[in-house]
Amino acid sequence: MNNLATFLEEYLALRRALGYKLERASALLVDFVAYLERAAAEHVTVELALDWATQTANPDSGWRAQRLSVVRCFARYLHGIEPRHQVPPTGLLYRGTGRPEPFLSRETDVLALMAAARRLRSPLRAATIETLVGLLAVTGLRVGEVIRLDREDVDLEHGSLLVRDSKGGRSRHVPLQPSTLATLRC
Repeated sequence: MNNLATFLEEYLALRRALGYKLERASALLVDFVAYLERAAAEHVTVELALDWATQTANPDSGWRAQRLSVVRCFARYLHGIEPRHQVPPTGLLYRGTGRPEPFLSRETDVLALMAAARRLRSPLRAATIETLVGLLAVTGLRVGEVIRLDREDVDLEHGSLLVRDSKGGRSRHVPLQPSTLATLRC
């Protein structure tokens, strides 16, 4: 095992100890280190990192920039150990168009949607969908986060929701507005 492979194992162990899963990143970095080995490179260079990152089919996607970003983090780690490792600067590759601007529903639209939910045939389904729409509107939670909520996750005493398995696998408490609390107490 060469130095880069050893450094990669140490880097991944350190980042995982800090709570990062690095499932995709670890596979990419293993591939990157293998690429460096094939190139007989002892150090990361901007040129080699860029060449590896652009070995994907679609130049218009942000995937190339994401690949380079993974290498950039590893290169920063290596540069701290040995300054001959180069850290690729940001902005070298096109990141894509980015995320679309979020659409914020008007209160009247949310209320109309909740009223429509109340007209569903099944009373349980009607109440469930109405509550789901209301929680999405007032909390800003993701759909999956609302669907995973259980009764035990509602803390009426402290006025919060416990959101489990949020983005990044973390749990967090979301404060509720007094008007939302009054509705949930019913």
